[in-house]
Amino acid sequence: MLPIKDDIPTSRRPIVTIALIVINCLVYLYEMSLGQQGFTMFTYKWGLIPVELTTGVELTPELATSSATNIFTSMFMHGGLLHLGGNMLYLWIFGNNIEDRLGRVKFILFYLASGVVATLTFVLTNTSGEVPLVGASGAIAGVLGAYLVSYPHARVTTVIFILYFIRIAHIPALFVLGFWFVLQILNGLPALGSSGGGVAWFAHIGGFIFGLLVFKLFVRRAPRVRVYRGW
Repeated sequence: MLPIKDDIPTSRRPIVTIALIVINCLVYLYEMSLGQQGFTMFTYKWGLIPVELTTGVELTPELATSSATNIFTSMFMHGGLLHLGGNMLYLWIFGNNIEDRLGRVKFILFYLASGVVATLTFVLTNTSGEVPLVGASGAIAGVLGAYLVSYPHARVTTVIFILYFIRIAHIPALFVLGFWFVLQILNGLPALGSSGGGVAWFAHIGGFIFGLLVFKLFVRRAPRVRVYRGW
């Protein structure tokens, strides 16, 4: 299933969501401009390598940076065009509504917090990993969790691929995002503890659960209305 839009309008222009998409795209274009070797060095310098965070030992001393810094920089890096495109599509569809709900400043904080939790979840399940973790998907997973809490009955226009048949359907967000989360679990459990490359399933799981559980703490309260009570 590939979501392409939802039916929840926004009351303001999603400036932060657009800015995040632009930043991610610009970083990717810069990565591509470095050539293959430069791209690899850039990834090892600014991506998050689990074993470096858990042991404090640099795998590539000549490219050493702070692992604490890399938790954040890795959120804006991608390993390929499909990786970038898929993440930005999900961010655009679901991020604008969460930004609208939270406001711009709180949305930035929520997005980054989701990314941090997602990254740490991945590290905890892959403490000896030597492959750099990159991508915005952990932070976006937090947005998906928040969306599920906020708009479970929203209709998401989705392209469904069944063998050679393609169908477009309008499916409740509860099913679309629930199905997405189940896929992360089904794919993540067999890969638990793996030190190889591939998809960081547990980053997605950690970010999504964080969004589900913590989102309401970020939501601004409804304004208090003063009323005069008659006798």
